[in-house]
Amino acid sequence: MFLSVFDLFKVGVGPSSSHTMGPMVAGARFLDELRQQPFRVHGLRASLHGSLAFTGKGHATDRATILGLAGFVPATLDMEAAEAALARNRDSKLLSPEGLGDLAFDPDRDLRFDYDNALPGHANGMTLSATDAQGDVIFHRIYYSIGGGFVLTDGELANKGNDKRSDNAPAVPYPFASAAEMLEMARSSGKSIARMKHDNERVYRSDAEIRQGLMRIWQVMRDCMDRGLTTDGILPGGLSVKRRAKAIHEKLLAERGMNLTAPHVINDWMSTYAMAVNEENAAGGQVVTAPTNGAAGTVPAVIRYWLDHVPGASERDIPEFLLTAAAIGGLVKHNASISGAEAGCQAEVGSASAMAAAGLAAVLGGTPEQVENAAEIALEHHLGMTCDPVRGLVQVPCIERNGLGAIKAVSAASLSLRGDGTHFVPLDAAIETMRQTGRDMSDKYKETSLGGLAVNVPNC
Repeated sequence: MFLSVFDLFKVGVGPSSSHTMGPMVAGARFLDELRQQPFRVHGLRASLHGSLAFTGKGHATDRATILGLAGFVPATLDMEAAEAALARNRDSKLLSPEGLGDLAFDPDRDLRFDYDNALPGHANGMTLSATDAQGDVIFHRIYYSIGGGFVLTDGELANKGNDKRSDNAPAVPYPFASAAEMLEMARSSGKSIARMKHDNERVYRSDAEIRQGLMRIWQVMRDCMDRGLTTDGILPGGLSVKRRAKAIHEKLLAERGMNLTAPHVINDWMSTYAMAVNEENAAGGQVVTAPTNGAAGTVPAVIRYWLDHVPGASERDIPEFLLTAAAIGGLVKHNASISGAEAGCQAEVGSASAMAAAGLAAVLGGTPEQVENAAEIALEHHLGMTCDPVRGLVQVPCIERNGLGAIKAVSAASLSLRGDGTHFVPLDAAIETMRQTGRDMSDKYKETSLGGLAVNVPNC
């Protein structure tokens, strides 16, 4: 099993990898198919189902769908150009994707939120259609946004193609599909988890490309965090949630160096770093999936904690952190899920916390066994966590939840390094438990905003 580090850590835009990035990617894929068809397309339609319908407006899924059908993609989104395209669509009821001319698309008529008919493959389903001059559908595709910005057609999902390369793809040297296999390969090869992950990446990229790509990921993470730490105001969406990271960070800076500061204040630093990222995500800013937008703050917060607060930390070891984290994230995605709509927030912040714990344990000198133990501790203590965003916005409880995920990650890494790597619950068992828990969890608690905090606190 091979899932690239650059598949898990993808540059995109907020507020949701499933609801924002996924629909944009689906739109771009649909346009690519239309360009290959022999017929002339006159109009476009979109239908959102399941979680994409229930929380789509709060997650800006309508906006993302329009931008995707206009030809925009998350990694290269120009916000000024995107706003101009949306304004033109509002005025003209047209979209003009490259190579297809002007296509009719009236959001009030052609973008449907279908709350009654879920698609069978995944909770995040959408149908995109092309119409002729009479308005009859002449081509359509079903897409599923499965988390982390990954998108599959219904055929690909049926063939379980989401974690497979093509049959002609070169084999990687360490194709571990479970934590047990990962540890066995580490023992037999004498290599760290990060080194094995790096050797797998080398099948597709050079050493320089890997390092440059990883350092760019960290730069985007850090830039996002810095913006969040210096920006205040009210987040969009109607909940009137106030940005807090800037004010807390300023107080922490003012207290730095004071005598008798309580040890637990380090938790405030970690929380603030994470909240800064997720406030930027909630505002629609540029973020890195880690492994999703809703969980984008946990991994960078732990990296920032390590760099700024742990003696001896250095950015030269960022690749080791990210490669180790990606190895764990790949196992979770392959064997369970990283989608809140599929398995609740245990699959998002829980996965992110496990990834961050593993990465931190690795750069602190942990053995592969200690790294696996760190990931297991972090994931185990997120099991059962629901995804219940108030008004469908990635704000409450999502922003603070990333901070607590970072704190758990650091605690898990520290505990694992106090032992020798042997422990009672294997990471594979925790991942399988998360999968089963997600399967059994009521849909009310899986990113539909129909249960939990979403219905038990005032949201207007």
